[in-house]
Amino acid sequence: MKNKLELENKTVIVTGAAGFIGYYLSKRLLEEIKNIRVIGFDNVNDYYDVRLKEERLNNLYKFNNFTFIKGNLADKELILKMFNEYKPNIVVNLAAQAGVRYSIDHPDVYIESNIIGFYNILEACRYNEVEHLVYASSSSVYGGNTKVPFSTDDKVDNPVSLYAATKKSNELLAHAYSKLYNIPTTGLRFFTVYGPLGRPDMAYFSFTNKLINGDKIKIFNYGNCKRDFTYVDDIVEGIIRVMKGAPAKQNGEDGLPIPPYAIYNIGNNNPENLLDFVNILQEELIRAKVLPEDYDFESHKELVPMQAGDVPITYADTKALEEDFGYKPSTSLREGLRRFAEWYKEFYK
Repeated sequence: MKNKLELENKTVIVTGAAGFIGYYLSKRLLEEIKNIRVIGFDNVNDYYDVRLKEERLNNLYKFNNFTFIKGNLADKELILKMFNEYKPNIVVNLAAQAGVRYSIDHPDVYIESNIIGFYNILEACRYNEVEHLVYASSSSVYGGNTKVPFSTDDKVDNPVSLYAATKKSNELLAHAYSKLYNIPTTGLRFFTVYGPLGRPDMAYFSFTNKLINGDKIKIFNYGNCKRDFTYVDDIVEGIIRVMKGAPAKQNGEDGLPIPPYAIYNIGNNNPENLLDFVNILQEELIRAKVLPEDYDFESHKELVPMQAGDVPITYADTKALEEDFGYKPSTSLREGLRRFAEWYKEFYK
């Protein structure tokens, strides 16, 4: 059961507002929802090129009803102060230390941001009557699952990276807080999000940087990887629909609350082979004149074995999202990569 929420005249906290998805979500809310107030929160760290984060924030500062707070999710006092001051109706927690490979060498950052930080958000929701907490989980929680497509009914007890383990712990913590304090929470397992102004550590972006520099790109698992690439606008459309549909509060036969808790996959339901993806990317980079027409791709491709913490295929079963919110992504991979290539040409040239 869903509780229908209106977003007009509401205050929404978006953590990770200088991040890729957080920026696009904040921008769309500010552009389209009447009298909404968006409080953006981010630590603007240098995990990747800070110029991208500053560009995103500069675009958001143009809106009168946007307020930005720079800080660390692990700073509990600051988080509680922000909630007390702005009294959010809805919270979307997208702030997290991202990246599977980075987590192998930098575990501390993941514990601080993804576990302590998320706990602080839950505590703040506990003491402030929040109508709905929506938070980012990840397709990485499926770990080494071989059954595809991945369904939210599958067991996810075998993470293959610390990053995945922190995201699974977010889901467990959210369930406990939903049960104990009747806080409506919805977790979204994102599948490989891409688009303009994205994260440079993502394959499509780092491949582009390397090709421009004449470096070789490594294609893992000898090209036998499949990813459920999902365009950022499709992801944002899904998040907004989910924000408006909080799990309903209800009591069980024992008179105690049934946790108002939900988990959804949010992906394209259409995995693409990595080699096909690279071919489309190179065609679009040539079309946008990011690369010359006679670029020799073959000499810049290197097929290499699988990396630690990686999985061969991600593939979302998105039936539940379709049934509950009437939603399905609609941007083709070529269309999405075309928009990325055109933006890249504009931003970096």
